[in-house]
Amino acid sequence: MRASQGSSGEWEKPFWQQRGWLISAAFLIAMVLIGGYVALTGSDTDDNSASPKSPAKTSAPANTPSSLPSSGTAEGRPAGCSTNDADQAVPKQSPADLKWKQSDTDLLPVSESAGPRKYDGPLWSCYAHTPLGAVFAVHGISTHFAGPRWREVADQQMARGAGRDEFVKRRGALPADEAKKGAPGSSGTYAGFSILSYSPTQATVMLLMQLPEKGYVSGTASVVWEDGDWKLRPTLTGSLLEGVAAVDGTNGFVIWGGGSAG
Repeated sequence: MRASQGSSGEWEKPFWQQRGWLISAAFLIAMVLIGGYVALTGSDTDDNSASPKSPAKTSAPANTPSSLPSSGTAEGRPAGCSTNDADQAVPKQSPADLKWKQSDTDLLPVSESAGPRKYDGPLWSCYAHTPLGAVFAVHGISTHFAGPRWREVADQQMARGAGRDEFVKRRGALPADEAKKGAPGSSGTYAGFSILSYSPTQATVMLLMQLPEKGYVSGTASVVWEDGDWKLRPTLTGSLLEGVAAVDGTNGFVIWGGGSAG
């Protein structure tokens, strides 16, 4: 899959200045803002303005986890949380029980089998200890850092360590969020995913997102198994999303509602 470069020079700009991201500011606002922290402060070594890579050629982030995950035994699951963790195969298609649940103006994929199984406002938790459970956790957690309860989400659903501390510091310095406006999915939709790495203790997932102009962007996020559930793992610089890039289609991704493309 080739990266979409275009002739206007739009994708030569830092991603937080690109027209597609500005149009979709309400979509995954936490990812956009927090991903922009690193670029704006110049504290990360990644160059998001470089030519994007395809999922097949993109490796997992090289940074070390910000905390040591727990063993994830059945006895360690939070109260009232129970999942069937038998299927440890990397999925080649989305689950048959895929549904979409609204959160503000975002539409998020959910599954009775993979999770989340518990909902408390922005705290969506109890994910299956499987590759597919990790995928749903990345979607269900990362989107909820934009509202007034973002600190609760960070405290309960982000891996402990220096990465979370840096995230909280930088997120807390932002002005109060404005309410999202628009119809569900009007500013962008989740289109698919690709699991770049998986083990029972960690997973790295590339998200595919479709913007209103029908262009595609991708970025990677990681989770670790900690305290009996998947927790989002920021980089040591506090960024949730890495390797943001324009892509020219769905090749190499598992498409929501379908199988692998390409």
